[in-house]
Amino acid sequence: MASAAQQPARTVIENCAVATVDARDTEYASGHVVVAGQVIESVGEGKAPEGLENVVRRVDGTGHLVTPGLVNTHHHFYQWLTRGLATDHNLFDWLVALYPTWARIDEPMVHAAAQGSLAMMARGGVTTAMDHHYVFPRGTGDLSGAVVRAARETGVRFTLARGSMDRGESDGGLPPDFAVESLEGALTATEETVAAHHDASFGSMTQVAVAPCSPFSVSTDLMRHGAELARRLGVRLHTHGSETVEEEKFCHELFGMGPTDYFESTGWLGEDVWMAHCVHMNDADIAAFARTGTGVAHCPSSNARLAAGIARVPDMLAAGIPVGLGVDGTASNESGELHTELRNALLVNRLGPHREAALTARQALRLGTHGGARVLGREAEIGSLEPGKLADLVLWRMDTLAHASIADPVAALVLGAAAPVTLSLVGGVAVVEDGRLLTVDEDAVARSTRAEARRLARLAAGES
Repeated sequence: MASAAQQPARTVIENCAVATVDARDTEYASGHVVVAGQVIESVGEGKAPEGLENVVRRVDGTGHLVTPGLVNTHHHFYQWLTRGLATDHNLFDWLVALYPTWARIDEPMVHAAAQGSLAMMARGGVTTAMDHHYVFPRGTGDLSGAVVRAARETGVRFTLARGSMDRGESDGGLPPDFAVESLEGALTATEETVAAHHDASFGSMTQVAVAPCSPFSVSTDLMRHGAELARRLGVRLHTHGSETVEEEKFCHELFGMGPTDYFESTGWLGEDVWMAHCVHMNDADIAAFARTGTGVAHCPSSNARLAAGIARVPDMLAAGIPVGLGVDGTASNESGELHTELRNALLVNRLGPHREAALTARQALRLGTHGGARVLGREAEIGSLEPGKLADLVLWRMDTLAHASIADPVAALVLGAAAPVTLSLVGGVAVVEDGRLLTVDEDAVARSTRAEARRLARLAAGES
């Protein structure tokens, strides 16, 4: 038997409600979770087992609910600096209004914006985040490195979707020409980013996906070669798809087919692909996604903010499509939080044809945890509380005024006010305690994001 010194450090959480989000949706009214090193050792009913060695911390979870950590599947961190602008626009008008400002970002801005985005998510229960960064103005520094550095500082698990655009206004796209890359430059820079930052090992803190931005900002050559590059490198693929009726019209006019058929023609459907939004999907589109295992990042708040519509999430789930939740960029979801998307996903989808049968509270929680893990290709590691999985978990306080009278803790978490986070672990390491980040100074981040947002606004206005 191993000596106490050889035993992994253990954290014991007990006396709390437990929602495992495993395949059977196992729950315990009063249960425990034991963490050993970076993984979950045991989950069960009642107190933790007796005689555990090298217990470095015991947490009394009375009045709490423990769940898997939330998994964000779509975001644009740099937009933290342009929140509250173009508040009454549809997607295309919103992009045209903001692209000239975004084209002036630089490395200090991107790092500050990433810190703000990550801090807001982490303190609200996100343990795995992603960023789809696709704006790379020339001569502005190492933008991908700045985002990865911010994620490392915050302590969350992270996927960088290295985006790109090569279809500027002169080629019929939406972004200004000075905001796009060349085909060769985008592919080379993407491959270099994968080489520098992607880690495919168990427990990896950083992974990279190949992520041309969208059909209306990317050439067909970049879509095709991007898919080939991702599969040669063994990484996942991400892009925007079927977000608005304007995009549907654009694809028919430019390619002679709808977005899903266009994606399939360029190699962009498959188990290694996930798309953001997917609001305007017909039955044939849903069947194609289901047949190929293509995933979806559902962003209900952003879809509503930009009047994009209601995605057919109940139909996607019924077809077996992997679906997770996304914050989306904070220029179209100013809250910047994922736990609010649990509630909004349920409520918005009940406005659709399925009405009260659209989603349950537990389905919403699954979207934000196991669903997101599946979309990112990491369901073997995260997304549920099971022995052997990474100890990415959140202890939510449910005994305050906001939730104490709701008997069902999962319903309280999803339908109630934002629940305070008493403890958030990423790989067994505490990132949040009592609602405050342990890894970065929130006040300092607020100051730096405010300063960089003002600097960006001055540059966009032509001031020095």
